[in-house]
Amino acid sequence: MTLGPASPTKDVFAWGSPLCRDRLAPNSLYALLYREGPRLFPDEDFADLYADIGRRSVPPRVAAVVMVLQRFEGLSDREAVDRLTFDLRWKYACGGLGVDAPGFVHTVLIDMRARLRKSARPNRIFEAALGVAREAGLIGRKRVLDSTPLYDAVTTQDTVTLVRSAIRVLLKVAPERLAAQLRAVCKRDDDYVAQGKPVCDWQDAAAREALTTR
Repeated sequence: MTLGPASPTKDVFAWGSPLCRDRLAPNSLYALLYREGPRLFPDEDFADLYADIGRRSVPPRVAAVVMVLQRFEGLSDREAVDRLTFDLRWKYACGGLGVDAPGFVHTVLIDMRARLRKSARPNRIFEAALGVAREAGLIGRKRVLDSTPLYDAVTTQDTVTLVRSAIRVLLKVAPERLAAQLRAVCKRDDDYVAQGKPVCDWQDAAAREALTTR
């Protein structure tokens, strides 16, 4: 697979871009990623991950922004791709993509993590995102940068989040009677409605142990 470069120009005529630009706070993560995406995730920073010949990849800049927003909002791979497809803020953050811009299959994120993990700089997205998160004033808020969530974004999805996401989906699609039976055997105090990780003091080893053994 060869490097699929991002468009050198932002789609300023996509109707979603003016809408987001006029309504998002300038220091919101979406606005910062829109403005700083080309600097944070330039094509050449990902050239080492791809071959010289083959079909073109999804632009790494787009995949990188999706991975950052995924961790910020605590989403699974499938949920993150769904957001990119239907959420104007995500399209805006990814460089002002047109409202009709298609998403991609969730395995693109899995492949991206695998390529990063095998590279000489596996933490490059985390390192770039850390700077923009500081600029946005997000350090210490909304579980963002305890470094674990964003580091997971460039290695592998956090196991707890992955398992919880699977339970949420199962409860959502199960018939009402079966869902009630499943909830009856769930031992954690969790309604599995909200997205993301369960509430936990991730710095406390005992709290982590109690969470993962339930």
